[in-house]
Amino acid sequence: MTPVWADPINYIIRLLRELLIGWGLPPDLTHFVMSLLGGFLLATGAMMFVIFLIWYERKLIGRIQDRLGPNRIGPWGIFQPFADMLKIFIKEFITPAGADWLPYNLAPVLSVGSVLLIWAVIPFMVSVYGVDLNVGVLYLIAAGGFGVLSILLAGWGSNNKYALLGGFRAIAMLLSYEVPMVICLLIPVMYAQSMSMNTIVKAQDVWFIVTAPVAALIFFITSVAEIGRAPFDLVEAESELVAGYNIEYSGLKFGMFFVAEFLHAFTVSLLFSILFLGGWRGPGAEQIPILGFIYLVIKTFVVYLVVILLRGSLPRFRIDQMMDINWKILTPLALVIVMVTALVDKAVSGLDSLIKAVILLVINLIVLYITSYLLKQSSKRLMARKVVSEKRPVAVYRPEQS
Repeated sequence: MTPVWADPINYIIRLLRELLIGWGLPPDLTHFVMSLLGGFLLATGAMMFVIFLIWYERKLIGRIQDRLGPNRIGPWGIFQPFADMLKIFIKEFITPAGADWLPYNLAPVLSVGSVLLIWAVIPFMVSVYGVDLNVGVLYLIAAGGFGVLSILLAGWGSNNKYALLGGFRAIAMLLSYEVPMVICLLIPVMYAQSMSMNTIVKAQDVWFIVTAPVAALIFFITSVAEIGRAPFDLVEAESELVAGYNIEYSGLKFGMFFVAEFLHAFTVSLLFSILFLGGWRGPGAEQIPILGFIYLVIKTFVVYLVVILLRGSLPRFRIDQMMDINWKILTPLALVIVMVTALVDKAVSGLDSLIKAVILLVINLIVLYITSYLLKQSSKRLMARKVVSEKRPVAVYRPEQS
C-alpha cells in the first residue's frame, strides 16, 4: 500500500469520500459532490496561483531588463500583487454608452473560463487528474476556441472602433497560428496512438521532444503567439490600438483579462511539458506519485522561464512579419514534418525504441537543416533584389527641362 506521504491527495480524497458516505449520502451523490468540490478547488487554486505568477514574472523581467521590479510592499515585493488586486477590486465599473451588454460582460468570463477548462484534463501525477478523456487533445483545441470567442465578443461588444480593430487583428493572429499548432499536435497523438492526455504521458519512454523536436519547436512558437506574448503581442500595440480589444474594460472585468493572460502563459508551459517532456514521468514517479508532481512542476517552470525570457528580451513583430512567419514558414514546415514523421515512424515501427528514437531525431534534424538552408537562400535573394532596386536610376522631374 502506498504511504500517505507518497500520495497525500488521494489519501484526502478517500477520507472525504468515506466521510460523506458515513453521513448517509448514496454513492452516486457522493461522486457528484466530490467531482464538484474537486473542480471548485482546482479552479480556485489555479486563479490564486496567478498571484504568485504575477510577482514571479515581474521580478524576473525586472532582472532581465536591469530593473528592480516590485520591491516596496513586503520583503522582495511579495505583497505587490495583493495591492494590485485591491486596486482592481475597488476601481469603478464603467460600461461604455451603446455597448452590447451581453457580449461585453460575457467576454471576461469566457477569457478566464477557457483557460480553466484546459486544467480539467491535465494529469498532475499518475493517480491525480481531472477527467481522462479519450479525446483529450481535441478537447484542448475546443477549449482554446472559447478564448478566441472572448476576444471577438470584447472587441465587438465594446462599441469602440479601436477595440473592434484590436479584436479583429487578434482573431486573425490566433486563428492563423492555430493551424500549425493543430497540425503539430498530430505527432504526439500519432506516437501515443491516442488523444488521451494520460496515455500520451505514459507513452513517453523517450520524451517526444527527442523524437519530434521540430514539432515541439513549432508548438512552442505557436503557443506563445496564442497567448499574445512578446514578440507576438500585437493585440496590445499601444501606438496603434491604445490597448487592444479590452480598452473599454475597467475594474475587475479588466482584471479577468489580466488573470487569463498570466494563467494562460503558465498553462501552455504545462501543456508543453505534458506533450513533449514526459509530464509527471521520471525516476520513481509511479511508485511515489507526489514525486511525479514535483517533476511536472520543475519541467513546467523551465518552459515558463523561456516564455518570460522571450517577453523580456525580444521586440515586437510587425503584423506582416508575423503572418509571413506563420503562413510561409511554420505551416508548410508543420505539414512536411507530419508527413515525414508518419512515413518514418511506420517504416521503423519494428525496431527497438532507442534506435527508433535516434532515427526520428536524425530525420527531424535533417528537415530542420533543409528549412534553415532554404530560408538563408530566400534571404539572400531578397537582399539581392533590394540592392538592385537601390542601384536602379530614378527619373527626376526638373521644371526647367519642360
